[in-house]
Amino acid sequence: MVKLSVVIITYNEEKNIARCLDSVQGVADEIIVVDSFSIDKTEEICKSKGARFYQNKFEGHIEQKNYALKFSSSQYVLSLDADEALDEKLKKSILEVKENWKYDGYEMNRLTNYCGTWIKHSGWYPDRKLRLFDKTKGKWGGTNPHDKCEMQPGSKIGFLKGDLLHYSYYTLDDHYRQIQYFTDISSRELFKNGKRASLFKMYMSPVFKFVKEYIIHLGFLDGKAGWTVCTMSSWATYLKYSKLRELYNAD
Repeated sequence: MVKLSVVIITYNEEKNIARCLDSVQGVADEIIVVDSFSIDKTEEICKSKGARFYQNKFEGHIEQKNYALKFSSSQYVLSLDADEALDEKLKKSILEVKENWKYDGYEMNRLTNYCGTWIKHSGWYPDRKLRLFDKTKGKWGGTNPHDKCEMQPGSKIGFLKGDLLHYSYYTLDDHYRQIQYFTDISSRELFKNGKRASLFKMYMSPVFKFVKEYIIHLGFLDGKAGWTVCTMSSWATYLKYSKLRELYNAD
């Protein structure tokens, strides 16, 4: 059986972290938490659950997750966000993989809870994520704040049954704040990489986004929550490109 390190980054996650840590009991051989100097009870909770707790200045989601990998003593890593948890079927799947590790990395579906409703469509499910991997063959990449695990060319990827439960937003205000935060980061990343947004892109991309998620990805089947999710995603798309244009106009 391989040893498994569970690695989590945090910042003011007292509302979520206990659930996350409890869900990996019996799966994790060690739990590593790298925190961005939380001012709530995150540290206290992590230590009470037996996690090894470190702190590091936050430079970006990708940078922080790669930094956290350095503390894992096993080459086999399960990377989670503080607002995520394993369901029982996924937990069983991971235990089976520990007994017989066949691939370089493993993907799983992520199921998101939005203000108390599980979102089964709207482009949010199945939201396949690669979170279980051999850290000698993979690292975090992508574009902040949308990090993703990138494996070396030729890596073999398996798939796990069960869901990674994502407790995303408790209120609409939480969603508004997160959109502002994420679009600030994503627009700066696009600007840094020399990307531009025409007026056509700024106004039409949100329309295409809504049609794709609400109609093509069956968001209407998620009821009122689906309408809200798709509308907010459309608005976030507009906001990202609007902020990008502001950055260029101010340059």
